[in-house]
Amino acid sequence: MSRAALLPARKRSGDEERLSLLRASVREGAENRPGVYQMSGEDGAVLYVGKSKRLRTRLLGYFRCAPEEKGARILRETSRITWEYCPSEFAALLAELRHIRRKWPRFNVAMKRDLGRYAVIKVTRSPAPKLHVARGPARDAGALYYGPFTGAGRVREAVRALSNALGLRDCAEDVPIHWSDQQALFSLGQRTPGCIRYEIKRCLGPCVAGCSSREYEDRVALARAFLEGRSDGPIARFREDMEAARARAEFERAAALRDRIQRLTALRAELDRLRFALGSLSFLYPVPGHDGDDRVYLIRRGRVRAEVPAPRSEDDRRALDRLAAEVFGPAEPAAAPVPPGDLDEVLLLTSWFQRFPEELARTLPAPGMKG
Repeated sequence: MSRAALLPARKRSGDEERLSLLRASVREGAENRPGVYQMSGEDGAVLYVGKSKRLRTRLLGYFRCAPEEKGARILRETSRITWEYCPSEFAALLAELRHIRRKWPRFNVAMKRDLGRYAVIKVTRSPAPKLHVARGPARDAGALYYGPFTGAGRVREAVRALSNALGLRDCAEDVPIHWSDQQALFSLGQRTPGCIRYEIKRCLGPCVAGCSSREYEDRVALARAFLEGRSDGPIARFREDMEAARARAEFERAAALRDRIQRLTALRAELDRLRFALGSLSFLYPVPGHDGDDRVYLIRRGRVRAEVPAPRSEDDRRALDRLAAEVFGPAEPAAAPVPPGDLDEVLLLTSWFQRFPEELARTLPAPGMKG
């Protein structure tokens, strides 16, 4: 159910009248139950999306804000308040996320800031993919994302070591790519390497025909195998190089290699913890709702895959069993990257169960889950 508080179409006589009309509409129409609300400007653009388990109290609170507070700043630009009721606070949290994900209102800086605390490792979708550490929600549907992580600087150092070890580029996306196996097809002329990483053999040089597309793809595959826990990547090779450097009394080089090993080992351990956490967030989650509107959420790897009313009959239970078989039955690799559009939902659910660990006690095991 959706309700709205809005101004008449006639010209407004001033801020006091505008606020008075909005406040009166909220008082008369909003109920104290879980819900999500949107505040829009005169042009219809959504300025802010919020949620509350006591919607009427939350909305009226805006009208008591001091002039310098964020709520007052939002109200100064608001011509319309709309809201919809949800069965529970958890349902309102999901609805808020989905509204923000679609519209990214400019006053929703809190969620943007929260998501910005996390870093993800992005494998770009270019002819010669590279590893990149990004912050915030993943928006590039064609790329692969691993994470989320805390400590962007530490992750960035580990990714740099991985890229250097495998010879992956780190130049700008618009740098033209020229493969060595293009030479037979096109005359590329004489090229001078313009990248110090290529000259010191830390990059295969896909921009200067330093490698074939197949050679580069093989290195990207090794990077993905490391990020997905299927390989130790260059750690073993770094260890061999470190021991050899020590044997030659090259202690500075040995120390640098030791630091690379530590960074990559820490990244691998964090990836292992993340895979375990995502695997743990797979279950049926029954949530009591307002006025008996109870729901069951089918959560797999930190994402809500389906939502249904709580079963009240034997037929309902059989229908839930069939749905659970569809959601949890197909195998999914535990190491698979999280789809970019779902990273913010993984963060949200992780935060919810961390804040309310007692909610985990009410979850039910996922029946017959594979992978």
